[in-house]
Amino acid sequence: MHTIPQRLTALRQAMQQQHVDACLIPSSDPHLSEYLPAHWQARQWLSGFKGSMGTLIVTHAQAGLWADSRYWEQAELQLAGSGITLMKIQTAASTQHLDWLAEHLQPGHTLAVDGDVIGLAAAQALQSRLDSKGVRLRTDIDLLQTIWQDRPALPQAAIYPHPAPFASTSRRDKLAAVRQAMQQAGADYHFISTLDDIAWLLNLRGADVNYNPVFISHLLLSPDSATLFVDSNKLDTALQTELSADGVQLVDYHHAKATLAALPVSNTMLLDPRRITLGLYQAIPATMPRQQAINPSTLLKARKTAAEAVQIRKTMEQDGAALCEFFAWFEQVVNREAITELTIDEQITAARARRPGFVSPSFATIAGFNANGALPHYRATAEAHASIAGNGLLLIDSGGQYHGGTTDITRVVAVGSPSAEQKRDFTLVLKGTLNLSMAHFPRDTLSPMLDALARAPMWQHDIDFGHGTGHGVGYFLNVHEGPQTISRSLPDASMAMQQGMITSVEPGIYRPGQWGVRIENLVLNVAAQKNGFGDFLRFETLTLCPIDTRCIEHALLSRQEVDWLNHYHAEVRRRLQPLVDGTARDWLLQATKPI
Repeated sequence: MHTIPQRLTALRQAMQQQHVDACLIPSSDPHLSEYLPAHWQARQWLSGFKGSMGTLIVTHAQAGLWADSRYWEQAELQLAGSGITLMKIQTAASTQHLDWLAEHLQPGHTLAVDGDVIGLAAAQALQSRLDSKGVRLRTDIDLLQTIWQDRPALPQAAIYPHPAPFASTSRRDKLAAVRQAMQQAGADYHFISTLDDIAWLLNLRGADVNYNPVFISHLLLSPDSATLFVDSNKLDTALQTELSADGVQLVDYHHAKATLAALPVSNTMLLDPRRITLGLYQAIPATMPRQQAINPSTLLKARKTAAEAVQIRKTMEQDGAALCEFFAWFEQVVNREAITELTIDEQITAARARRPGFVSPSFATIAGFNANGALPHYRATAEAHASIAGNGLLLIDSGGQYHGGTTDITRVVAVGSPSAEQKRDFTLVLKGTLNLSMAHFPRDTLSPMLDALARAPMWQHDIDFGHGTGHGVGYFLNVHEGPQTISRSLPDASMAMQQGMITSVEPGIYRPGQWGVRIENLVLNVAAQKNGFGDFLRFETLTLCPIDTRCIEHALLSRQEVDWLNHYHAEVRRRLQPLVDGTARDWLLQATKPI
């Protein structure tokens, strides 16, 4: 089954054998991860669409893939000739696929979805819509298991400790903090499936997921025990002994459901309905009382400690120095030697790899020249990429995983001579970045409320962008981390801004077929003032890399914005200059001159 039509035919035959009328395949795994190990890349295998998000629905007569605006152009190319129709949605949170199911399925029909990979909240919304139509939902089968003959095995990367001084809080203290939250919730047990929560809580890291230093596992906590469901072959004897000394017992990964099913029904379970799959939720005894709330570890790891902030600042300096080396090289070769978007990825990763503490990229580098920069999630491939020559704008979104933190930065640089229209767009995006970066706001402000600050300068020119303005970032963990998000999402109490949270600031303007602009820094919530009006926070900009002043239309900037930019560039120069020399130092000095 080498072609997508052949795979769809095989799925439909399996559906017929199980008396299933429709099959839903989410982009998900038993941990509800954003980036999936190959074993759970079912939607990609069945559709050919390689985007990180999307929902596939297959019936006997039709197949549709629901993807948001970031992926439309990519999806149209990758779905061509597959027999799958692209169903365009505006945001990843859209529920339009539920509307489609309600319209196309008839009473008595059956829809199948693998309960082990669909989130509890998503399954509940799906069940509600199907019940209203008299459609049966089956979650007890994985139809792909019978047709995906060469399905990749589970990853086997080694698990290793995240030691001091990078991990400034001990495993015992982190477990104690979560157990205290359990006690306050009146819970005897707490089950965790999200991989970054487990890695943070146990001060462990792995390499089971591309770009994210996490490992496949579940964790069950009680007041006096911790059970880590994991392949023990991935931990050496010394690490197993260390975990045992801290009260962490190892049990085979595949035994999580059976262990949950055997729990005493007289006790209470704490779980996060947004961070557990339906299959695991159903494994818990039906009569066992449940407290539903956000995982305490999700909130705890989002609030970086003062010691972690020190390490992150050092990491930002090393990352910034690597970028100086990269951009110095770029300025020497652009429009002089033949380079492509692929060359950018190679060179920027090589520059980071020369820096102490570097582990890997934190996501696949986005390097888009002119029209390709208008695709927010564009990725150059050997089959499809652009040469960088002539005039225009090059957008580079990249990041690194270091033992002392995770970086994520976007810069747009001039190639040749940018046009007046390109400079205008660049400057409006810069104004959005600065407007949000300069904000002061009360502690506990719900993060989506800040979104309009970045959009306001563009709204004044009747311009907007389709993605969120900012996402949380982990500490040598996932580059996308909750619970806070600066976006148009409906806010909830878990999104309250707290001291120590790290968030991206990344507004953009995208002109399809022409160019794209996005300027991204990471910022840290730090204390501002506490007075009669409240306890205020502000942003400390962590990212250290010059912003290309050649792309600025100076007349559009206010005096306050010019002062902020000059102060930022002076700080970038002060902190990076000791770490670079030669052409990298020369580039830094030139790029940070005041305007």
